[in-house]
Amino acid sequence: MGNLRKFFPICCSLYVSLVDMETSEKIQASGILQLFASLLTPQSSFKAKVANIIAEVAKNEFMRIPCVDAGLISPLVQLLNSKDQEVLLQTGRALGNICYDSHEGRSAVDQAGGAQIVIDHLRSLCSITDPANEKLLTVFCGMLMNYSNENDSLQAQLINMGVIPTLVKLLGIHCQNAALTEMCLVAFGNLAELESSKEQFASTNIAEELVKLFKKQIEHDKREMIFEVLAPLAENDAIKLQLVEAGLVECLLEIVQQKVDSDKEDDITELKTGSDLMVLLLLGDESMQKLFEGGKGSVFQRVLSWIPSNNHQLQLAGALAIANFARNDGNCIHMVDNGIVEKLMDLLDRHVEDGNVTVQHAALSALRNLAIPVINKAKMLSAGVTETVLKFLKSEMPPVQFKLLGTLRMLIDAQAEAAEQLGKNVKLVERLVEWCEAKDHAGVMGESNRLLSALIRHSKSKDVIKTIVQSGGIKHLVTMATSEHVIMQNEALVALALIAALELGTAEKDLESAKLVQILHRLLADERSAPEIKYNSMVLICALMGSESLHKEVQDLAFLDVVSKLRSHENKSVAQQASLTEQRLTVES
Repeated sequence: MGNLRKFFPICCSLYVSLVDMETSEKIQASGILQLFASLLTPQSSFKAKVANIIAEVAKNEFMRIPCVDAGLISPLVQLLNSKDQEVLLQTGRALGNICYDSHEGRSAVDQAGGAQIVIDHLRSLCSITDPANEKLLTVFCGMLMNYSNENDSLQAQLINMGVIPTLVKLLGIHCQNAALTEMCLVAFGNLAELESSKEQFASTNIAEELVKLFKKQIEHDKREMIFEVLAPLAENDAIKLQLVEAGLVECLLEIVQQKVDSDKEDDITELKTGSDLMVLLLLGDESMQKLFEGGKGSVFQRVLSWIPSNNHQLQLAGALAIANFARNDGNCIHMVDNGIVEKLMDLLDRHVEDGNVTVQHAALSALRNLAIPVINKAKMLSAGVTETVLKFLKSEMPPVQFKLLGTLRMLIDAQAEAAEQLGKNVKLVERLVEWCEAKDHAGVMGESNRLLSALIRHSKSKDVIKTIVQSGGIKHLVTMATSEHVIMQNEALVALALIAALELGTAEKDLESAKLVQILHRLLADERSAPEIKYNSMVLICALMGSESLHKEVQDLAFLDVVSKLRSHENKSVAQQASLTEQRLTVES
């Protein structure tokens, strides 16, 4: 102990002056760090001052690992059991600084069990509101934040230890303390990214506390901090509803109203963040329906007013909000009956030439969703939606292409006249065939194939089939029959059966060069093929018998062997069709 006492006057002088980088280097070189561990015992009268020096030293990144290597973590964690507030304060600072951006520091604190002791302190001291205690709580929150920052496993550990309800309680009790509030928000931001945290957050009154805090904030930076917590939390449906019930939407609408005409960078950022969060809240079924209020809700009406706005961000948010409101038939029918389609068409018209891609994508998404209920299709077709959508055929942006295709496919579902009109549109069909080869964009490729098939299936028109054959679309329908998605396989087979029944002579060469017969043989022989695929493949085989060249291919591949095995298939429709197909093949062999 005599040697340690000899060093301590040096430590005191370091404590009085700030421990800068140069001083830290001297401490490291002198070997004093190794002596500090003996001065951190509960009996030491210097423990608070030594912990303070360590806290200052550890502000320098290069000193954190040496602090761990000097064996300081274990005695520091032991000091967390002290009753002395100053000791706790300096110890919390020291551990927090050592953990900052240091894997070794965090690992050592984890092994020493420091996190649980700190959480226990937060829990026991939570309700005490004097300034000294609030300072200690702030340090402890900061220590936990540094301990778990960007470390999923340590964040999960804190969640399992029950830190979230404690932090929420802290926020509620100490909402007047700016430093502690800020530290809680940063801790929430860390933890809220983890999916496992959402359920725990949902069981607290976090929504109420955050909205209450948000209403009081006038500074942009503070609002941004709250937004950063709200965004990941609002991904959870239960919390979405809680935030809506706590009045967050009204706050967001107020922000939009205040910032919409501003050209200040902070205001533009806040407008975007607020309107994006509003759209996110509408992704929950319950929260969305609560705000829709049968189409008469004030929130719904305000969102509608965003669509004709001159602000691109509001146009985008408005269109996305409509797409989210349009997630059940009742809402869709109400909106179409009340003129939403015309507003969206006007919006799209404003963005045809060099328009905003995100707005185009959002407006098309809304139209696609609105077109799902059967009753809406004819109304939307009469309103001229297809004409508006077709203006974007020249788009080179895959997200726009994808939504355009989906919208048209929804509109022509069971609408024979519209399907025929579109199917005879050579420019459209040629573009579809082009997009069927968009291998870099699987979504666009898939939707193009599905729309080609839909044009045939819903129109049952010879003219449509001829247009598709002339545009080179047959090979894509044949390829579609080999898709990994059963629904797409089935749609292709039905379309091909209609082609074979209505225009086999026109399509014969293309079907032959696309090796349709070989593909059908594989589908029937493959035990993994779904019953509907086997059934429609046999229907198609029968339809192909009208072509001499295709008939010969069927004979050469010995389909009888494959089909006869299917007579005992567990699916009755497949078994019956196998018997019919076998008869047809036998008669025409």
